[in-house]
Amino acid sequence: MSSQAYRHVVRLLGFDLPGDVRAPYALSRIRGLSINTATVLCRQMGIDVNKRLGEVEEDKLEAIEKLLRDKRHQAFPSWFRNRKDDPLEPDSVHLAGSELLAGVREDVELLKRIRCWRGVRHSLGLKVRGQRSRVTGRFGRSVGVSKGRAAAAQAAAKPAEGASEEAKRRWEISGVLGRSGEVLRILGSVPHWVTR
Repeated sequence: MSSQAYRHVVRLLGFDLPGDVRAPYALSRIRGLSINTATVLCRQMGIDVNKRLGEVEEDKLEAIEKLLRDKRHQAFPSWFRNRKDDPLEPDSVHLAGSELLAGVREDVELLKRIRCWRGVRHSLGLKVRGQRSRVTGRFGRSVGVSKGRAAAAQAAAKPAEGASEEAKRRWEISGVLGRSGEVLRILGSVPHWVTR
């Protein structure tokens, strides 16, 4: 093998693939190609699956890229393709690379546009596939436990040992009354300093 034929980085479909990895494993780094799909592709193109991707001839790499750019190629049977039930295409297609990302994005936008349940969940940024959302996946003000923070703040506001009796009394009343202290203050039976 000459040093001219070997390439350390191979560019296919906008992806930089390592040349020192076996061909199916390197091709599986392209979105839309699994290791099994890449192995089938290599065998159909006549590439040895144990050969490194940097050692594959340039014309075979161009043929792979041309095959993957054609959405309706016959390299895979219809049951092996990743877009079998595409509503916008008359028959099943196999997308790879940026076309796959664009297709998924269009699917999500369609769901949002028709306002189905999955589309509403996508638009709200919530979980879509029926996962639990009570504890995990939370964001905003609902994160964390508010009781723990309130108890920690109250413990930090506790008067020191040398504090006056008035300060200790204020602390005890504010801890016992909480939000009801404001109601009692309005009624006039509790001083104004009880509420926080």
